Amino acid sequence: MKIKQYRTQFIKELSPFYDAYEAESFFYLILEDKHKLRQIDLALNHELVFDESDFVLWDSILEQLKKEVPIQYILGKTSFYGLDFEVNENVLIPRPETEELVEWIINENASIDKAKKLKILDIGTGSGCIAISLAKNLPNASVYAIDVSRKAIETAKRNAVNNNVEVTFMLQDVLEMEALKCGCDIVVSNPPYVRNLEKEEIKKNVLDYEPHLALFVDDNDALIFYKKIASLAQKGLLEKGQLYFEINQYLGKEMTNLLEDMSFENIELRKDIYDNDRMIFGKVSKV
Repeated sequence: MKIKQYRTQFIKELSPFYDAYEAESFFYLILEDKHKLRQIDLALNHELVFDESDFVLWDSILEQLKKEVPIQYILGKTSFYGLDFEVNENVLIPRPETEELVEWIINENASIDKAKKLKILDIGTGSGCIAISLAKNLPNASVYAIDVSRKAIETAKRNAVNNNVEVTFMLQDVLEMEALKCGCDIVVSNPPYVRNLEKEEIKKNVLDYEPHLALFVDDNDALIFYKKIASLAQKGLLEKGQLYFEINQYLGKEMTNLLEDMSFENIELRKDIYDNDRMIFGKVSKV
């Protein structure tokens, strides 16, 4: 069968689960990953064909997509901030909103004197996307990262090697930490922040397949990680140290109040590309 014909069949079979645009995007992601063919290649050569072994592979992927397994988990990888990352069921799939957080940190610190060494700690690193992207784009930074999941740390370590950066990864439950182990210039975290009451808003492909450990918090203590991390940062950040969080879009006011109550300065709440409150910054000032 010609690949162009199979493309039409592929999109049609996914129509009960995805819109045509998304199904088509899946088709071309798979085509490039499995056959090293791009959309332009198919446009230029309508006679390209699949053989019998190709159908076995594609039909297997098609069945997974019908179960709404994320395409990133099926392919075992995704892109984030211009870099390639391995992803699996042990780590969240990085989001565009998190790229905005990384961009904010880089823009704020790229102009710092290269002779000054920055120490950055990423708390709840998951795939390592934040820590690795910062290490790649801030060459004067020493980057550390922690996570409570051993398998997440193993994945993040592979991603650091594959992206040719040095990051020190540590297995650690932040809720059990008494202090930061290094005087840091920057602490960043994208901790669990989705309340159980918000589960109905979560798509099936996230709810059924991404790790709940990295997603959900109790409705009655939704800021548990933020309170702990802010407390650690308040004591462990160096003078004029920076704290960055990705946050629950519904809790921007609560997060602003939290940082104000803990005497952080220059607090800034930012919206993401979807116009949701998504990131917050605060600075410590020590005499």
